[in-house]
Amino acid sequence: MPYLHPAPGPQEHPTPKDARITHSSGQSFEQLRQESLQKGTLFEDADFPANSSSLFYSERPQIPFVWKRPGEIVENPEFILGGATRTDICQGELGDCWLLAAIASLTLNEKALARVVPQDQGFGPRYAGIFHFQFWQHSEWLDVVIDDRLPTFRDRLIFLHSADHNEFWSALLEKAYAKLNGSYEALKGGNAIEAMEDFTGGVAETFETKEAPENFYEILEKALKRSSLVGCSIDIRNAAESEARTPFGLIKGHAYTVTGIDQVNCRGQKIELIRVRNPWGHVEWNGSWSDRMAFRDFKAHFDKVEICNLTPDALEEGALHKWEVMVHQGSWVRGSTAGGCRNFLDTFWTNPQIKLSLTETDEGQEDCTFLVALMQKDRRKLKRFGANVLTIGYAIYKCPGKDEHLSKDFFRYHASQARSKTFINLREVSDRFKLPPGEYILIPSTFEPHQEADFCLRIFSEKKAITQDVDGNVDIELPEPPKPTLSGQETEEEQQFRALFEQVAGEDMEVTAEKLEYVLNAVLQKRKDIKFKKLSLISCKNIISLMDTSGNGMLEFSAFKVFWNKLKKWTNLFLQFDADKSGTMSSYELRTALRAAGFQLSSHLLQLIVLRYADEELQLGFDDFLNCMVRLENASRVFQALSTKNKEFIHLNINEFIILTMNI
Repeated sequence: MPYLHPAPGPQEHPTPKDARITHSSGQSFEQLRQESLQKGTLFEDADFPANSSSLFYSERPQIPFVWKRPGEIVENPEFILGGATRTDICQGELGDCWLLAAIASLTLNEKALARVVPQDQGFGPRYAGIFHFQFWQHSEWLDVVIDDRLPTFRDRLIFLHSADHNEFWSALLEKAYAKLNGSYEALKGGNAIEAMEDFTGGVAETFETKEAPENFYEILEKALKRSSLVGCSIDIRNAAESEARTPFGLIKGHAYTVTGIDQVNCRGQKIELIRVRNPWGHVEWNGSWSDRMAFRDFKAHFDKVEICNLTPDALEEGALHKWEVMVHQGSWVRGSTAGGCRNFLDTFWTNPQIKLSLTETDEGQEDCTFLVALMQKDRRKLKRFGANVLTIGYAIYKCPGKDEHLSKDFFRYHASQARSKTFINLREVSDRFKLPPGEYILIPSTFEPHQEADFCLRIFSEKKAITQDVDGNVDIELPEPPKPTLSGQETEEEQQFRALFEQVAGEDMEVTAEKLEYVLNAVLQKRKDIKFKKLSLISCKNIISLMDTSGNGMLEFSAFKVFWNKLKKWTNLFLQFDADKSGTMSSYELRTALRAAGFQLSSHLLQLIVLRYADEELQLGFDDFLNCMVRLENASRVFQALSTKNKEFIHLNINEFIILTMNI
């Protein structure tokens, strides 16, 4: 159905109220518009200025662009003229046919279009040079505000435009989407399904036409009836084939929109037809049925079909279901949680782990149906900084029953119960699964280790399911410090230790931070089995703060002895997890080493610790490890003391408190 232009006069506009404001001023679209109207000036968006920085980041414009408002291009501009339809979308000089194909598909869904293109704007009496559009990003809706200055050449729009030169909704929508992604250049190249999801918050499914199920026609028919957005394309084998024209008038590597499907009677036979639109418009199918295409030809000539469902209901099924949705936001951070796929056993276990509890079977079934969609965030926006779309996927394991991060040994001896069909360099990977009721561990990852990205993981289940981040805000299990004990008869080691202490302490038998710095550096720098640079004076003050029971800022012999025992324990731990005997510890082993020392940290805190203490090669020397251990113990003991005395005062969990007190 066409998108209807609102009638003049006061009326209620179905503008969603739950979209997050994104403008740097913190003001909403209506507030910014009202401010411009009161000033009597047209809005100018400082967040996305009318200059080359909003156009390109890696090249210079080939022609002199002039930014103009619609009223400077035509006499009587219209936001939407005669309804928003697929014919309003004509590609310009930007290689974003994938976006245009998604917009064309969006015009077939009146409700979805009304969300993306709010109706409370136009060139009428309240025109102030400001427009807004709404996009779904990583499980939330964003309200993107722009001014209406558009790049032109000789009074013609350079990029997306309508066939009617007085209509501007599609050009303004493209500008808002360019702002969302950082620039117009960021829109070059992509898959229609990406924009389809951003227009709906829906769930993607991809079909290879040569391997499609027998009822593929019925699947597409049902998808269009359910207002799903549908796109298709022809694969290319190399860069030379990009945008190459086939003898039948189709363009390889080009994004098309499926806009209709039907059956006709021809000479007593039912012929299945499909209607496919090319956003370019000037190159079209010249085979049988001309403007329409026989479905058998469609399957023969097109390679891929992408469907964005507004719900996760399987298109093979007839009934609609109510789905439970669970969302997890996470990160792969080099050195701590970027472990790569199962091929890299030494680091795979360090990836984020999400516990999934399937508690109820499907109606009349023995299994539980759920869909997993893993999306990497902001890769298009980060293109200007050299970022590419990473190869991602996930694996699902049977949970052994422990609410803790699974170790390397578990994955050495256990196979996955399910996994994504493939690891692929797409923004999102999604698959549907059926598993018996029970508890599972889902591990999202990049294919290669050490690759960084933020991700959004969505899990849809037909019945109620429970998810839990295994690496979430867990408590730190802090061991009790050993009590100082002085036996009547000392061992030879203790006698040597006392002699060393007396040598640096003097008659008062107390050690200052300066003297502690001298002793520790002198002793530890002599060791050949650990890589040790130097402990700073501040580090030694932290040690005294940890061990000082008298409050005088110095260490007595008994407290010094307790610390020395701790130091030996930490040294042995360090050596234990120095797998290659290089004198350093890999940051990926830090989680296990800290757990062995009595600490179980959230992934977020672990990531911050690695960023602070590991070097560029993701290694920690012993001085880094010792600093980390001392500061962790200091922060956690302060937290425990405060939470015991002032239960109403502490509103942070222990991981948050440590982040604050460790200045990380």
